[in-house]
Formats: sequence, structure tokens, C-alpha cells
Amino acid sequence: MEVKLMFLAVFLVVASFLLVVTSEPSGDKKALLDFARNMSHSHRLNWDVKYSACRNWTGVTCNGDKSRIIALRLPGIGFSGQIRFNTLSRLSALQLLNLRSNSIMGPFPSDLAKLGNLTALYLRSNKFHGFLPLDFSVWKNLSILDLSNNAFNGSIPSSLSNLTHLTSLYLANNSLSGELPDINISGLRVLDLSNNNLTGVIPQSFHRFPSSSFIGNHFSPENLPIPLPPAPPPKAPPSKKSSKLGEPAILGIAIGSCVLAFVIIAVLLIVCYSTKGENGVLAKSKKKETTLKKTVSGRQDRNTSLVFFENCSLAFDLEDLLRASAEVLGKGTYGTTYKAALEDSTTVVVKRLKEGSVARREFEQQMEVVGSIKHDNVAALRAYYYSKDEKLVVYDYYNQGSVWAMLHVNRGQGRTSLDWEARLGIAVGAARGIAHIHTQSSGKLVHGNIKASNIFLNSKQHGCVGDLGLATIMSPSAPPMQGGYRAPEVTDSRKVSQASDVYSFGVLLFELLTGKSPIHTAGGDEVIHLVRWVHSVVREEWTAEVFDLELLKFPNIEEEMVEMLQIGMACASRVPEQRPQMLEVVKMVEDIRRINTGTQPASATISEGSTPTFIS
Repeated sequence: MEVKLMFLAVFLVVASFLLVVTSEPSGDKKALLDFARNMSHSHRLNWDVKYSACRNWTGVTCNGDKSRIIALRLPGIGFSGQIRFNTLSRLSALQLLNLRSNSIMGPFPSDLAKLGNLTALYLRSNKFHGFLPLDFSVWKNLSILDLSNNAFNGSIPSSLSNLTHLTSLYLANNSLSGELPDINISGLRVLDLSNNNLTGVIPQSFHRFPSSSFIGNHFSPENLPIPLPPAPPPKAPPSKKSSKLGEPAILGIAIGSCVLAFVIIAVLLIVCYSTKGENGVLAKSKKKETTLKKTVSGRQDRNTSLVFFENCSLAFDLEDLLRASAEVLGKGTYGTTYKAALEDSTTVVVKRLKEGSVARREFEQQMEVVGSIKHDNVAALRAYYYSKDEKLVVYDYYNQGSVWAMLHVNRGQGRTSLDWEARLGIAVGAARGIAHIHTQSSGKLVHGNIKASNIFLNSKQHGCVGDLGLATIMSPSAPPMQGGYRAPEVTDSRKVSQASDVYSFGVLLFELLTGKSPIHTAGGDEVIHLVRWVHSVVREEWTAEVFDLELLKFPNIEEEMVEMLQIGMACASRVPEQRPQMLEVVKMVEDIRRINTGTQPASATISEGSTPTFIS
């Protein structure tokens, strides 16, 4: 009897152990498989009943004991058709549902009302139509609701006011009509109702939001919110001591201030005068500058002059450039870059290329290709100069500096950090610029040197790609280190490809997300490669360690940061053939959040549903 009891106890322990080890949300898996079988999708899902949904299935996140699915992220998978009744609604533990940027159609899935635990619902950029649900109170825990860029019509339900935890509401770019209900939710921080057919008066509770939240509707101008002027700084209480200063003390302070100011100005004049002769663009040595001047003055053909491109409004010659005072902005892969201030107050950037054996004809052909590119997100090449001894390229000057400086200079010293909106703008602009470059020369042009120090902010505060056209004709001044921005297959920097540009852009995304340099040290002399580090962190189930501490203070951006991280991982794949093309990358980055730049998105040329899966 005792043996039987012992055997039974052992059996129960082993059975319990096996039950824990093999725990799987079988009901939730079945619901997802039913959902997928009834939806068309242009990208294959690795959902196989034989494998763990919690460990292997694309876009699926489970709870701690792997018993339920709590998040489903499937943006840009290429879904089309209607969501079948009683499929997703069976995921009763679901807290986050993201189906944005697909082609799902039909009315709002009414049985999603069964998902009472939802905290975030993203259905943006699909083809939903019809009325919004009348009763939103079923999602009492909802904090983010994004239904923008669909074809919903009818009025906005007043039941939205029951969502007391709501922080972000996006209903833009639909066909909603009628008057705005007074949705007075104290915690609501983000609101976008733009580009609908709404009428009437904007409730007072909405006046704390900017007028951009309401543009594209039929509100009278006088009904638009008027931003309150900033409160004046509090006045310092009058100092009692100041009233006791007598005339001698005041006179002494005034004289001392004047003497100090005179000394400072004198010192500055002495320093400026002593360094003036060393700051010319070509001031490697005075002899070098003089020799170049003699070469130019002795020959008058176009080969010894600055060559300007069409529609360039700059007016100076090589002599002006030689005389310009300048400061070194940096020494890069292909030479030294200067900020040059000409005598007519024009400021340009001049890159003095390192000495190389590139032939004149090859150099000029490449410059003509680059100079013909006109795009908001590509830094325009304004002029170039070629001689046996000197090769110069002239660009516009961007006074905010490079993205590298914005991310890494003076970190931790009270600097103004780049917020998430700025980093999104950098990513979108840079992606559009690179994609446009890749369409040039019959789709064969390559940038070859994508990195944060070559990305700037244009007038719209979006990324702008510079330093184009040098990789394939110039030998680098030093062999690039393993890691960094260089794709693993590139052994010769002159044999780059569009796929290696995509890899470098992926590294840039990691840099924007982490705030870390592509190659950096952490404690002692250990060298850390950013791409390897990010992959190691991701394997630990998306720990918050990957994101820049400067970003963590901004609320409700975790979902967007995770999406950008997934795009970066797809771009930085070790296998070139597995990386998406840049036009596809543009679509993915734009879909993180539609950013209005006033220009046609580069993704407009992509066929519908062609966006690749974000998860590598």
C-alpha cells in the first residue's frame, strides 16, 4: 500500500511538472489560427500549432506563466478582408491589439467588446467603415485608442467620456460628422480629430489642445481653441539690501563692469587676430594655399574653377573660398569638413577630400549625378572643384549640426535632449532621402556612408541625408572598424550596395532609440558593438534596458519605440537578401505615426499591402 502511495505521489509530481513545462494557451492559439485562416495576408505568418505561441509566433506576447496571450502586434502584415466573428474576441485576456497599416475592411468588429481588458487598441490605416461603437464603456481600462485613417462615419459617441483612463485619442482622417460631445477626461493628453466633417462649437474642455487637433473640419475660426499665453515668470521679491546701496557703491560697480568688459573684448580681439591666418578652408599650410592660387590663376578653363550646379543662387569663386575664414566641423572617412564664412556673409560647408587617385572624368561624372538630385531630404551639392592637388565639394550649411552631435554631445550635462517627436522626424526624413537616392541612376545609385554625422535637420525639422556620392570613388582615410554602421558583408568601402545602406540605416535607428554610439565602451576597455548588444537585449524579451533613458520620461510612446526597434532589426539583418528595400522601410517608418511634412511620402509608389513584416 505504501509503495502504491509513493508511486502515485511521484506520478502526480511528474505530471504537474510536465503540465507546467508544456503550458500553452491552447484556446488562444486556436482563436488566432481561426482568425488567420479567414483573413488574406500577403506575408507568411509563422503560426504553427506544433510550436509555442509564446516563444515562436510572430507578434504574440504571453503573460508570465505562458497561460494566456496578452498582446498581439501585427502592423503591416498585409491583412485584407473582414475580421471573422468570434475569432479575436476569444482572446479575453488581451491587453494590447495592434492591427494598424493593413487593408482590413468592414464595420468596426462589434464582438471586440468582449475584450474588456484592452488598454491599447490600434486599428489605424485600414479600410474600416460605418459607425463607431455606441458604448465604449466596455473598455474601461483603455488608455490608447487609434482609429485614424479609416472611413468611419456618423457621430463621435459621448460614451468616450466613460474611458477615464484614456490618455491618447486618434480619430483623424475619417468621415465623422456632427457636433463634438464634451469628452471631459482629465488624463487625456493627446487628441487628433483633424480632417473629418465635424461641425458646431468645440467644447471648452478641448480648448487645452492645439488647433492642429481640429483642422480640416467645419468649425468656425472663432471656435478654434486659442492657446493661452505663457504665464509671466514670477517676479523676484525686491531685495532689501539693494535699496541700501549708496551712490559710491553703485559708481564702483559700474566702473568695474566697464573695465572687465574692456579686458574681455581686448582678449577676444587678440585671440581672433592671432588665429585668423590659420582658419582658411585650405589652410593646411600657407604654401599649399598659395600654390593652389597660382594654379587657378594660370588656367582659366572650367577644370580649374568651381563648378556650380543649375539653380544654385550662390555667387563666389575659388579665390573667395580660399580667403574665407573657417572652422573644422570634423574629420571623416573621406576628408575634413569645414564651416566656411565668406566675406558676403554667406555660410557654406566645404569638404576637402583626402588625396586620392580618382580620375577627373570619373569624379566629374559622379558629381554631376549627385548635383542633379533635388529632394527635401537630401542635402544639395552646390558646387565642386577638381585639380590634381585638391578636390572640394560644397554643400549648404545646417546650423543645428548633425544628428550625431544632437545625440551624443554634452550628454548628462543639462543639455536639451532630443524628444521622441524629433527622433521620429529624423528617421522618417532620412528614410525618404535614402529611398530617393536609391531610385536614381536607373535604381543603381548607392549612398555608401550612412551615419548620424551625415544626417542633418532640414527646415521642416526632418532628417536630411548629406555626404552623398563619395563612397564609390574615394578610398577611405582609414579602414572602417568591424561593427559600427558598416554592413558585415562589406569588406571594401568602394563596393557598397543598396542593401548595405539599409543595414546602416538600421544602425541609425538603433542609435536614435538607445542614445548609444554604434561602437562604444562600457566600463573599462570593453568595446560594445551596438547591433550585437541590441540583439542580445531583444533575446531577453524586450527589456526596457534597450531604450534611451532620455526617452523614458515621455509617456505613451513604448509601442512606437518597439515598432521602430523591430524595423531596425529587420534592416540590420546579417543576411543582405533578408533586408527590406528602402521604399518598404519608408512605409514602415511612416506607419509608426503619420507625420505631415507637406510633401508626398516616398511610399506613395509602393503597391498596397506590400509592407514587409516588422519582426525579423
